[in-house]
Amino acid sequence: MFTISNKMLAGVLLITLSVSMKAFSQDPEQKNTLTLSEVWKKTSAYNKQLQMKQLSVESAEARVKNAKTERLPEVSGGGMYARFSNFALYEDGILHAPTQIPIEKKGTYKVSGEAFLNLYNGGKITREIHAAETEAELAAEQKNLTEQELRYKAAAYYLEIYRNYQYEKVMLQDIAEREKELEEIRHLQQNGVVLKSDVLRAELRLSKQKMTLLEIRNSLKIAMQRLNIMMGDPDANIIRIANDTINPIPRERTYEDYLNDAYENSFEFKISEKETKLSELKLQQVKSNIMPKVGLFAEYGYSFPQILMYPYSFNLYGLGMAGVKASLPISQLYTNKHRKAEARINLERQEVEHADTKDRVREEVNTAYLRYTEALTRIRVAKENIAQAKENFRIVNNTYFNQLSLLTDLLDAETQLLQSRFDLTTAEVTAQLQYYQLLKATGNL
Repeated sequence: MFTISNKMLAGVLLITLSVSMKAFSQDPEQKNTLTLSEVWKKTSAYNKQLQMKQLSVESAEARVKNAKTERLPEVSGGGMYARFSNFALYEDGILHAPTQIPIEKKGTYKVSGEAFLNLYNGGKITREIHAAETEAELAAEQKNLTEQELRYKAAAYYLEIYRNYQYEKVMLQDIAEREKELEEIRHLQQNGVVLKSDVLRAELRLSKQKMTLLEIRNSLKIAMQRLNIMMGDPDANIIRIANDTINPIPRERTYEDYLNDAYENSFEFKISEKETKLSELKLQQVKSNIMPKVGLFAEYGYSFPQILMYPYSFNLYGLGMAGVKASLPISQLYTNKHRKAEARINLERQEVEHADTKDRVREEVNTAYLRYTEALTRIRVAKENIAQAKENFRIVNNTYFNQLSLLTDLLDAETQLLQSRFDLTTAEVTAQLQYYQLLKATGNL
């Protein structure tokens, strides 16, 4: 019983150790694996353009608060101190010396405070607040647009890495198969079944495949460097791609569904709307230049000496007043005409630009949708081509090694099979990228 227990314990320890070693060996790769969501998060945190857009949003929000403070009363205070000179009396004219009359108390001072509360100014303050709020919304939409373009660019690099990984996998498998095939051809040549030229052609084909593999790996390094730069990581950082990079793409939505999403969520369309609204507010603001300004005011001050009313006195006095103040910019009745015409023309231009933006959004959605559906069709065709290429290769491979076909036929069949595998990967990546392009066009990326 004791011996059996030791064996069982040893077995359990061995299994535990092997599992632990396996988990440890897989852990570094798992740590280096990045999903597209993680790439987007790192890119957004590092990108300088996005940081500048965020500062623009914060600045616009501060302008809104500043515009709202215009509703508060204007309060000011002031003071003055001065010394009088002697009183010069020119009895015989300015060309003759004056008579100097000394002033008993040469000091004068004044301390005062005043306040003004705007009651009506043609609605200018309200429109300034609305304009500041619209500018804040515009800055936020511009930031969202920049972030969306950044996410699409990062997705393109990420999918490029995935595509080159798949290319590398396919090419390594093809090279391994071609090396086995070369050994078989060499064996046939040694037995005098085929010519030396077949061996040379097979070796040349294998050499080209290895060169293609080098090109694929270099393209993979370039794509990794580009994405690392966007994320702020070292250039030589190895990026592992998540297994679920190519997600199932929904097909039930129609072009009209995506177009309605674009009109509702497209950041370019929203930006154009905000700019048009700003032009409308500017025209209304110019129109209000001819409106009167009415407000309550109050002031109080201490002065010395009392020279405001007779009889004068060398004593400190205090005086205050309160009431309603109103003004009318009469000159604006004839100077505001051209400003209003300019603002109206700018509004019309902005409305035309908004209509043009709507056309461009519709065109972008239509193009992305057609290319997206086209890419889905390419996936189906690529899968069918692989099945056909495999069968063709099987037939030609059997006939060649049975001396019923030429090596050129075998090489052509191998090329078609390899190309069909590449085409499937390209179609899958293109469909995924076109789907992101469609989401970008509708403002949902």
